[in-house]
Amino acid sequence: MKANYDPHTDTLSLVLKESVAVAESDEPKPGAILDYDERGDLVSMEILDASQRVNDTRKMEFSVAG
Repeated sequence: MKANYDPHTDTLSLVLKESVAVAESDEPKPGAILDYDERGDLVSMEILDASQRVNDTRKMEFSVAG
């Protein structure tokens, strides 16, 4: 899994499966784009205008439960 914030486009991208072709994209709500592979599995998501939607675009915490 990979996360990337681009301050020039103000876009936060979360890639769940790398090296998988995107077959379909959907924007269920304005500012959130979900990308799916040919099987319909979610492979990545983009958050547009990220600085307006998250507390701090330059900080991220990650933990594994259990």
